[in-house]
Amino acid sequence: MPGTIKQIAEMAGVSRGTVDRVLNHRGKVDQDVARKVERIAQELGYLTKTQRKAAEKGEVIALAVRKRIGVVTQLAGASFMAEVMRGIQEASQKAALHGVEVIVRECAGVDGEAQVRQIRALEELGIDGLVIMPVDCETVRGCLNRLTQEKRVPVLTFNTDIVGVEKLAFVGMDNRRSGRAAAGLLAMLMGGRGRVLGIVGNFLNSAGMQRMEGFSAELRESFPDMELAGVQPSYDRTEEVEAILRQAAEAFPDLGGILLVSGGQAGIRKADSLWNGRRPRVVLYDATPKNAALLREGCADFLIDQDGYTQGYAAVSRMLDKLRWDQDPEKPELYTKIDIRTKYTCG
Repeated sequence: MPGTIKQIAEMAGVSRGTVDRVLNHRGKVDQDVARKVERIAQELGYLTKTQRKAAEKGEVIALAVRKRIGVVTQLAGASFMAEVMRGIQEASQKAALHGVEVIVRECAGVDGEAQVRQIRALEELGIDGLVIMPVDCETVRGCLNRLTQEKRVPVLTFNTDIVGVEKLAFVGMDNRRSGRAAAGLLAMLMGGRGRVLGIVGNFLNSAGMQRMEGFSAELRESFPDMELAGVQPSYDRTEEVEAILRQAAEAFPDLGGILLVSGGQAGIRKADSLWNGRRPRVVLYDATPKNAALLREGCADFLIDQDGYTQGYAAVSRMLDKLRWDQDPEKPELYTKIDIRTKYTCG
């Protein structure tokens, strides 16, 4: 059952009249007291009469905008972003109930200059916090440092991270650890020996590169009889994945495994014919419908999912906690689960 005004008042140590003024915006209340009341109301799931009526109709009634959260993404057209955006949208609805507007700006590719333009556009709108999937480059780094140091706007990174920037937190997969898991999976399939190839989307995408770092480190430390033949960028395009595989089949006819940390995963469908019916073992990322189909068709062996919904939802929610109640995350990193799937478990 949702909490009541009486319960909120008792927990906050204030009168019921004070709670009513805070939640229904009737008169002035000390800011610290208001934050405390709103935080307790959220924890108890309390809804005002207007909000209850809206919920019964399936509507979302937003309060007057007090704060704004800017969100900047990359790889907007990638299929894994559908779940990320679903999480962002649901968290945005929650934020609206607390007078916080979420403004999303999507970037099509891994483009630092495009991200800087979107950040500056959000600045002009007057954002109070920024949630970003950053491109790890100097232009973005400089822009974020100016935002945090000169404008005192908190920044939270999610899905991808960036070094040299003061951050509220990072929300996403422990990418190096997932890369180590991928090495273990391929080693199991290959008997701990043989040559493997890595394919990333873009060298400026920190998530993909960290996965490769973990992958290569685990090979060196635990599987000395496995050799990493190289790491190639596909720029998240199917035709590039196909081209890389064609070149690899000529150069390494004995290739035993492929780690695909990239978009354009459908390019792996050509692998079987390129290796004369004995394709290398394949581990890829993200439980999208298209990738699930690749597993079911036998084009790949394992899939590692990063729980994109939680990344989007938790990133915006953590910034909401900061802006409305000045509540910092308990930890600097909120890691989502590393979910390993096969064709038998990928619906």
